[in-house]
Amino acid sequence: MTKITADHLARAAFVYIRQSTADQLLHNHESRRRQYGLADRARQLGWATVEVIDDDLGRSGGGIKRPGFERLLAAICGGRAGAVFAIEVSRLARNGRDWHTLIEFCGLVGTIIIDEDGIYDPRHPNDRLLLGMKGTMSELELSLFRQRSHEALKQKARRGALFLGVAAGYVKAGRDRIEKDADQRVQDAIRLVFAKFAELQSVRQAHVWLRDEGITLPVASHSAAEGRRIVWKLPLYNTVHNILTNPIYAGAYAFGRTMSRVSVEEGRKRVRRGLRRPQKEWDVLLKDQHEGYITWNEFERNQRVIANNATGKGSAVKGAVRRGELLLAGLLRCGHCGR
Repeated sequence: MTKITADHLARAAFVYIRQSTADQLLHNHESRRRQYGLADRARQLGWATVEVIDDDLGRSGGGIKRPGFERLLAAICGGRAGAVFAIEVSRLARNGRDWHTLIEFCGLVGTIIIDEDGIYDPRHPNDRLLLGMKGTMSELELSLFRQRSHEALKQKARRGALFLGVAAGYVKAGRDRIEKDADQRVQDAIRLVFAKFAELQSVRQAHVWLRDEGITLPVASHSAAEGRRIVWKLPLYNTVHNILTNPIYAGAYAFGRTMSRVSVEEGRKRVRRGLRRPQKEWDVLLKDQHEGYITWNEFERNQRVIANNATGKGSAVKGAVRRGELLLAGLLRCGHCGR
């Protein structure tokens, strides 16, 4: 007996389309054609009204916010969806929370789920069991993908051969090494940042001086059309800080300087990326890997100065005194400008 009833056909069929990354959007055209082709299959099975939801193209199914998936759930809960079409379970969800929420809602309102393998009615125990297993396998598959790719990246990084991006002042020379940018203007600009920091002993003061003098710094820009190129901009504070704290300019290769932190906000997983890790916790640190703009000893000395200039970090640093009475108010002059 068919699982498709007149009640299902009286409602709309929703075709959910998703690709995980921008790279897949650029290169995996056949996958997208197969997914859009599900609309024709829905009409062949008898649906007169077919709605395509493709808001989540380029979004991961691993738990981030997906407006298209939210639209799909709203249509199901509103009783407008007779069937949900997806090329496979992994297109709908890569985490148990989203997948089982979808199954639960479909079971409550009598919406069937159709993929390339078959037709499933979440109200039937056997179909519900099979859908649950498919969701679990999809979640496990994603976990294995991440684990394998991360270990492969770390293995290449241990050889100092992994370059996901190259900082301004350097260019790739072959697949697994870098060298200084041949553009003398780029080199001079990077050296100037280190020279002004050595003189002023403050990231902020070096940044202010560069802005006041109208000096632009090179920034690596990436685009699909032009690839990597150098653009010149008046520096932001973070631009100067990143140059002074990046070990690449001291001739060192480092991997794992940042980490991600996962939290739960409003019932959803939130991932904060790019959080800095202490040097002793970096995954890889290989010194003397290429020609630097400063020595490693100068780099370490700069990090101590930056750390001692920090404020709001507790009593362990030598930052500016806060919440205290002024000493010799009005009698101090700046040793650099005389003001």
